Amino acid sequence: MAAPILSFENLGLSQGSHWLFRGLNIAVGARDRLALIGRNGVGKTTLLKLLGGQIEADEGVRSVQPGARVITLEQDPDVTPFATLHDFALAGEFAPPAHEVEAIADQLGIDLSREAKTASGGERRRAAIARALASEPDLLLLDEPTNHLDIAAIDWIENWMARYSGAFIVISHDRAFLTRLTRQTLWLDRGQMRRNEIGFGGFEQWMEAVYAEEARAAEKLDAKLKIEAHWLERGVTARRKRNQGRLAKLWEMRETRAAMQGPQGTAKIAVASDDSKTKSVIKVEHVTKTFGERTIIDDLSIRVQRGDRIGIVGGNGAGKSTLLKLLTGELAPDSGSVTLAKTLDMIFIDQQRSLMQGDKTVRDVLAEGGDWIDVRGVRKHIHGYLKDFLFDPSLAEAKVATLSGGERSRLLFAREFARESNLLVLDEPTNDLDLETLDLLQEVIADYDGTVLIVSHDRDFLDRTVTVTLGLDGTGVVDVIVGGYADWIAKRDPRKAAKVEKKDAAPPPPPKPVSAKLTYKDQRDLDLLPKRIEELEAAIVRDEEALADPALYTKDPKTFAALTGAIEKARADKDAAEERWLELAEKAEGLAG
Repeated sequence: MAAPILSFENLGLSQGSHWLFRGLNIAVGARDRLALIGRNGVGKTTLLKLLGGQIEADEGVRSVQPGARVITLEQDPDVTPFATLHDFALAGEFAPPAHEVEAIADQLGIDLSREAKTASGGERRRAAIARALASEPDLLLLDEPTNHLDIAAIDWIENWMARYSGAFIVISHDRAFLTRLTRQTLWLDRGQMRRNEIGFGGFEQWMEAVYAEEARAAEKLDAKLKIEAHWLERGVTARRKRNQGRLAKLWEMRETRAAMQGPQGTAKIAVASDDSKTKSVIKVEHVTKTFGERTIIDDLSIRVQRGDRIGIVGGNGAGKSTLLKLLTGELAPDSGSVTLAKTLDMIFIDQQRSLMQGDKTVRDVLAEGGDWIDVRGVRKHIHGYLKDFLFDPSLAEAKVATLSGGERSRLLFAREFARESNLLVLDEPTNDLDLETLDLLQEVIADYDGTVLIVSHDRDFLDRTVTVTLGLDGTGVVDVIVGGYADWIAKRDPRKAAKVEKKDAAPPPPPKPVSAKLTYKDQRDLDLLPKRIEELEAAIVRDEEALADPALYTKDPKTFAALTGAIEKARADKDAAEERWLELAEKAEGLAG
């Protein structure tokens, strides 16, 4: 067997009074294509820096094959010491040839003469990519390579990586990118490193199998560990089933929306009726917008309905931000009209996460220093609400500055989604998110009662969330497509769409129910569980309202404890009921007559 390009034996790194990880053994072969997976905060970026030699480990031995070039693409490259992006791109341990850097930069659409200190995140990222790829690497260490890039640039990198003959380790939230390119997976979980010779496409199934095996092993341990293992297994399995249910619901919404579609080629979605559930919230009629000699939006007509999930896609400079500003009323059209419903109450979450101030605590951000937060009219204790967004309640006192980029994003989502609103605007929401947080965000969007506008380059995320896609090609034409990114590509270039592997796109619509019989008990549960779930939800709301009395714990601690216990039990019962209903729904759909 050939010697690895890079290996690390018994790798350990301490973090304060504890070990971030210890005893890790990693070997990277000459053709390995590794996805590095793990939740935010487990140390993925730190591990990549250790492998790249940017930081020193507390324990372990790092070995690199003599003469091998190990190149790191950092998530946020520091260009400040350089006058221009060109100077930055030609620097580094393995200074790349200028003509190679310039050729890649040209294909990525980046002007390297740009002053470094004024460059945007996307420009810095493109310059860093040009430097890394032109350095003739034997091993590439990639930390979120698709962040701040548009779909065209991501497509270019994917094609380059598919031809690349060396090895790589990649951290990414982009499921489509990982599924297409990776062949092995490194899973960093609770201080341990697991490796499997499967690409990301098989990761979730592997993860569930590992957790299920841990749960079975834990049955031999004490009761406390039994409870934790059961929660872990149920949580992962339940999320998978909720994902399936959510996608089924999305396909239903797309079918309903397709019925409202106007004649092909008219770039218009018509109103089906004027009842409250389908009332237009944004009405765009023959809108045109130009800047100088260039037409950004040309004669666009569309009606956005209450409950629509609208995805906006296109290359950098195609007009995505302009279209978003037109739809939200921030920018006036040159001709035509945009009419917004008078009752619109908007939440806008931008990619800069600009509302997060580093000197504030998590408690300050969520509850203005208190213990309770109003979540769309319902009072919740901050600790319980933090759990809803995958935080340990002990982080309530943590400073925002100490959180990872993904944790800050999650905190911002928690803060903003608590507000009353009926229009949610998300500008590149997936940057810096781990896969579990992406799942959480998809759930929140699916459960949101209002209308959603999403600008994103994350193809898989769009395929899993939006009902209508507005695709811009830079000429002023806006394609209006019922469906996600894959549907837009299929419309624009059927030949290219045919080459995209099915696993890269959203799953096909579930099969139509066929004539078959469930058992009497199963059918009864299928019929009655929705009402039971509603009753449990109402009980949780009622008890949380009672707990909202700040004096309750002092004047009646027994009632406080009883209510807390009742809420926990109701939540567990609700999760179990949802799992049972989803199982029965899948069973009913899968039965053959």
